[in-house]
Amino acid sequence: MFMGFGRLRIGFIALALTTFCLSVGTSALAAPLKVGVVLDKGGKDDKSFNASAYKGVTEAQKKLGITLKVVESSDDASLEASLRTFAQRGFDLVIGIGFVMVEPMTKVAAAFPKVKFLIMDGVATGPNIRSLTFKEQEGSFLVGALAALTTKTKTVGFIGGMDVPLIRRFERGYRAGVQHIDPTTKTLVNYVGSTSEAWRDPTKGKELAVSQYNRKADIIFSASGASGMGVFDAAEELKKLVIGCDSNQNGLKPGRVLTSMVKHLDNGVYATIEQAVQGKFESGTFQLGLKEGAIDYVIDSFNRPLVSPANEAKINSLKKDIISGKIKVPDYYAEAKS
Repeated sequence: MFMGFGRLRIGFIALALTTFCLSVGTSALAAPLKVGVVLDKGGKDDKSFNASAYKGVTEAQKKLGITLKVVESSDDASLEASLRTFAQRGFDLVIGIGFVMVEPMTKVAAAFPKVKFLIMDGVATGPNIRSLTFKEQEGSFLVGALAALTTKTKTVGFIGGMDVPLIRRFERGYRAGVQHIDPTTKTLVNYVGSTSEAWRDPTKGKELAVSQYNRKADIIFSASGASGMGVFDAAEELKKLVIGCDSNQNGLKPGRVLTSMVKHLDNGVYATIEQAVQGKFESGTFQLGLKEGAIDYVIDSFNRPLVSPANEAKINSLKKDIISGKIKVPDYYAEAKS
């Protein structure tokens, strides 16, 4: 009887220990992934690049149940400190938005090898870093072609934010698209500035846009972050057309936005977070373009009256040719190295 009780008691202890271990394991597995995001100076309300990324992380918060903290940088000097703070506080995945994150993320990731990092629109090296870049030149080529098909003055414009190779890549693709349709169409080019302040100076953006419109441009492609809001205002006031960038901006000035060249940062960010949640995070550099559905142009109810069926068919044909390799879109990065 005593021996039976002893065996029963041991059985209860073993069961309790098993239950405890399972409980701890389940609790650990159930703990939400902690994700920290550092946006560049454009901020989540730039209605462009950062806004697209912010959409992706907030969607992941809703659907994947992650713990999310987002920081908007006041200046470039604060980027490293913001990334480091997330790593020090035990965040599982730290995301940096923008090429300005390359150097600070490389430093911080090396100091915290157990933390996973994602950089959007730049390439940072490290075994725990995932870099997502985009073939901006492909989408820029398409909207350049559409601008050339639409212009009545044979003059179009391009306004970039910060004068850096990445935005030169937009410009080069856009000019190539224009020239592909009509070599006689002129493309005016201006940049808001050479520092990160160029991403949030709508006054300067508007000033440059007014100047280009007064020089006979009737369509301007704006790749200038929050500064682009000034370009949109100029288009509305002067009754001209503008092309949006990064996110779908067709609804900002209905009837004045010819189209938007979109970069699906939201999809890229969401997919990476989902992989991390599933324990399938993969480091390395990944480049996404038209073929992957990460780059595109937009036709919706806001701009449908501005794009004829014939022009839409032409752009879709060009899109297929780029994806198949029949059309080789010039890449500023490759040209700069040669």
